[in-house]
Amino acid sequence: MKKNPLLQFGNIPVRAGTLMTCFDGISAPGKKILALEKDGQLIRLKRDLYVVSSEVSGKPVNACLCANHLYGPSYVSEHWALRWYGLIPERVYTMTSVTIKRSKEFENSLGRFTYHQVSPSYFSIGVQSVEEDGVNFLMAGREKALCDFLLWDKYVPYQSVRTLWQYLEEDIRLDVDELSTFDVGIIEACAAIGPKKKIFNNLIKIISRVKQ
Repeated sequence: MKKNPLLQFGNIPVRAGTLMTCFDGISAPGKKILALEKDGQLIRLKRDLYVVSSEVSGKPVNACLCANHLYGPSYVSEHWALRWYGLIPERVYTMTSVTIKRSKEFENSLGRFTYHQVSPSYFSIGVQSVEEDGVNFLMAGREKALCDFLLWDKYVPYQSVRTLWQYLEEDIRLDVDELSTFDVGIIEACAAIGPKKKIFNNLIKIISRVKQ
């Protein structure tokens, strides 16, 4: 039995042009790709970008890796990352990311993917490579994920340390005790470069109190 040529891609997102090289002997490789998508062997992330289904590859489709490839440069952050780290209890149904390109949103069979724009200097702070399902993707560390969350939530109170603490504990139900393990230096770097400096500085004060 002939080996399925899609197996070589595993669970890494792949461009349509690369897929077409697997079917050079076919007069209409583009139609072949559409047929494979219809058959469920390929999942279309957006125009000209696909990932092989787990039924074919034998590997789980990793939504975080797909988010990195779908629109980049970008890294997974905000709600999704906070939930991934176990810092907030609610399930998150939108894959949230940060990018240096303009803010954008995509929807496909995997779900909804949102991207928020930040400056290049802010973007590079506190990002790390994470391994999951045998692949590596870019995700904000815990500190940067929280900063990104606060940066884009327009309802974050900025007046005082007390109101921010209440927001973290009651509104988003953050595991405040975990703040004692945070690297304050990352948040200080975000405060020095990014907007919402007062909020970030109030967060630093909260962390200092939790660490005592």
